[in-house]
Amino acid sequence: MPRFAANLTMMFNEVDFIDRFAAASAAGFDAVEYLFPYDYDPEIIGNKLKSFGLEQALFNLPPGNWSAGERGIAALVGREEEFRTSVETALEYVRSTDVGRVHVMSGLAERSDASALKTFRNSLAFLCERAGEAGIDVLIEPINPRDMPGYFLNNFDFAADVIDGLKMPNLKLQFDIYHRQIIHGDVLHGLRELMPIIGHVQIASVPLRNEPGTGELDDFRIVRALGALGYTGFIGCEYRPANDTVAGLHWLSDFEGKQ
Repeated sequence: MPRFAANLTMMFNEVDFIDRFAAASAAGFDAVEYLFPYDYDPEIIGNKLKSFGLEQALFNLPPGNWSAGERGIAALVGREEEFRTSVETALEYVRSTDVGRVHVMSGLAERSDASALKTFRNSLAFLCERAGEAGIDVLIEPINPRDMPGYFLNNFDFAADVIDGLKMPNLKLQFDIYHRQIIHGDVLHGLRELMPIIGHVQIASVPLRNEPGTGELDDFRIVRALGALGYTGFIGCEYRPANDTVAGLHWLSDFEGKQ
């Protein structure tokens, strides 16, 4: 059975964020992920995980000024010192949560901008070195331009080239099935080709980003294919429940019935 991790940024929005750990545990999840933990002290997050027997699958580095529209700073020229500070902030939460991987957002920049690419590569090299000291992986994720216009890392082949070029052993690909389908399609082929560098998988239906099994793809077949390809990591449930989160979780039992 795959290990599904509830995404607490998108799921269980019926309660405040800090109460979603309990809600996820009560719904049967043993792992969680989310975008950002930084509104709470690291110890508070760590204690929530321990209290409910949850494993932290993933979280993101600080993204810059999110409320002002920033979506990461790793590729932003002139923000290098801020990025390095954000790495140290994230590592405080790594220590409190025992997470094994962090995702870094590139930011809004032109992919054809050589200076942005150089900044992105340098940021990743620094992060991978610091993360490697803590024994954790660094993930980069292509995000589709419909949901996030202007995002620097918006192509899976480009992401693979960055990973290959840096040759940092703890730099991996975050393969979001939803983003892959919108950017390129050809999800199963992409999984087969990129499996050697995939460090984390996320799932949501296309096109509405609701529960798996409710969109244009055969999400259950894709999950079964992950197992056949040897993927043993988490599958992050980064979807927006169409209605009530718990009521929508019947997709999990549907999946189990089709195994």
